[in-house]
Amino acid sequence: MTETRTGSGDTPSRRALLGWGGAGLALGAAAAGVGVAAARSGDDGRAAAADSGAAVPFHGAHQAGIATAVQDRLHFAAFDVTTEDRAELVALLKEWTRAAERMTAGHAVGDGAYGGLPEAPPDDTGEALGLRPSRLTLTFGFGPSLFAKGRFGLEERRPEALVDLPKFPGDNLDRARSGGDLCVQACADDPQVAVHAIRNLARIGMGRVAIRWSQLGFGKTSSTTPDDRTPRNMLGFKDGTRNISGTDTAALSRHVWVGDGDGPEWMTGGSYLVARRIRMHIETWDRTSLQEQEDVFGRDKGEGAPVGKSKERDEPFLKAMLPTAHVRLAHPDSNGGATILRRGYSFTDGTDGLGRLDAGLFFLAYQRDTRKAFVPLQRRLAAHDALNEYIQHVGSAHFAVPPGVRDKDDWWGRALFS
Repeated sequence: MTETRTGSGDTPSRRALLGWGGAGLALGAAAAGVGVAAARSGDDGRAAAADSGAAVPFHGAHQAGIATAVQDRLHFAAFDVTTEDRAELVALLKEWTRAAERMTAGHAVGDGAYGGLPEAPPDDTGEALGLRPSRLTLTFGFGPSLFAKGRFGLEERRPEALVDLPKFPGDNLDRARSGGDLCVQACADDPQVAVHAIRNLARIGMGRVAIRWSQLGFGKTSSTTPDDRTPRNMLGFKDGTRNISGTDTAALSRHVWVGDGDGPEWMTGGSYLVARRIRMHIETWDRTSLQEQEDVFGRDKGEGAPVGKSKERDEPFLKAMLPTAHVRLAHPDSNGGATILRRGYSFTDGTDGLGRLDAGLFFLAYQRDTRKAFVPLQRRLAAHDALNEYIQHVGSAHFAVPPGVRDKDDWWGRALFS
């Protein structure tokens, strides 16, 4: 990332002593400063998938990182708010927003990683110096626990759709990998750029927030650009064939963006995010016959075609599949039209101590109302899906993702706290 400073070249900024204070910054020339054009394919900030070094516009009606063409890497973090002071929390959200504006444009945070007072920590950690923006997007959300009575006076502003997710059959949730007051989803085509972003937000928030859990992801398992090759999950099957396109504004309005009258006004234009860490028992799967693997999914492994069809995108004939086939159970036609937008990633996190890889899918789904989309869909899958023999949900979280930051005077969650 480009090293930039907002103070005089001769006089060190006081922020070098006080830390990144989140002062407003002029970012009009951000894209030019990193030597790449901002990729635009719509007012919501979707990036052209072709240029993996480009900057995705941060400002817009919706947050980037939802309908945006899915990047190759993920660093997701859930935070607990440790301060009890509402004003401190608001100040943090403003500082985070200003930092996110700079990092997504390819700039260092604040006054940068070097050149300030030698006696003070720099404003930026520096590991992304010289790297391109890599289509970095930072997507922010609020968890149900932030609205608890007696915390920040927000209990009356909690959306009804921000439910505490029920315990589904087969869940084996780890509390240390679930929940969170706040979340930030960092997606980029360079893993170091994504990690840098979360690291700096955590550093800025020290004393006011603490990371509750985080997850690294690679190898996107769904796509919002249907013209691209469909990615495969850790079980070797294509995933996301029928995912919502990031350019299908009608489908996004119907299934992803919160509409007028759906709930509190501060969420209009936002979305609801479900994050699930799904452990895959890949050693068992790898000893399963090809025929059974294809029966479990309802698609062939090579082309990804539905049962009885020859091409991946052929309309599936659901009744030709086993009643327990994953595709048959997950299809909108089997769920009253319920549709989600998926942005999942594969993960491998070492071993479980028993000689098995701790690997699987970090499932991310955006929807207009979780009660009408993910919850009924997951209930059906948890009860009947043949895939359950090979997977287990071990982490879970739910977040209200507010609308986009409109301009340099706006900030994450402004309408909630106004």
